[in-house]
Amino acid sequence: MLLTVDIGNTTVAVAAFSGERLAFLRRLPSDTALDGPGWQRALEELLAGTGPVCGCALASVVPDLTPRVAQAITAVTGVPVLTVDKHTPTGLPLGDYDAKNLGMDRVVDCVAALSRYAPPLAVFDMGTATTLSLVGAEGSFLGGMILPGLSLSLNALSARAAQLPPITLSPPEGLIGTDTERCMRYGALYGAAGAIEGIVARLEDQLGPLTVVLTGGNSAYVRPLLRCPTAWEPHLTFLGLRELWLRQYG
Repeated sequence: MLLTVDIGNTTVAVAAFSGERLAFLRRLPSDTALDGPGWQRALEELLAGTGPVCGCALASVVPDLTPRVAQAITAVTGVPVLTVDKHTPTGLPLGDYDAKNLGMDRVVDCVAALSRYAPPLAVFDMGTATTLSLVGAEGSFLGGMILPGLSLSLNALSARAAQLPPITLSPPEGLIGTDTERCMRYGALYGAAGAIEGIVARLEDQLGPLTVVLTGGNSAYVRPLLRCPTAWEPHLTFLGLRELWLRQYG
């Protein structure tokens, strides 16, 4: 069993592969108050009964959690953790991009996308934030964009407007909302779809035809609303982590 771990701002997602098959995907809250022993206990419960682990690859956008989670995984499984950072040989040239604050999940997404699709690529990862990562025709990372994620946008709207309620995401039942809840939900969902369509159109004006790859927890809500062709890869980050581990140890 190979573990892949994506530490995000909202959850720590743990996916296990048995060969090429995704065996399970489980999540823990990204609790920065939890110390090393606390993470060890949480991971022991999460991984109970999963069988032997041969290795682990990890990407993180929460620096405070990275060493705690990595050390806890090693304590629980007995295997070292490949922590993907700016020093990891990913095979993805970063060109002129200032990588000082580059989230390595974006790099991992691009590695996975390049193993499946020919560039140029536009990779949208829809999580706490929606990130666009662009790979040029020669296979180099060109940069991209970072937008507020769907839930983040809705929560901010509810928090700042007295008459707007908290919203739970779910697929739209139509195009035009007929109450406040639907107006907010439809606005977020169709707004995100429109943003992706508009960004892709502008990119293709500049770069020519692109393969658009969609991933991330909120992508399932937005993908059916898009009017541009997309490839949907809900487990793209985990596939990229598996690819990088295999390159180094497989």
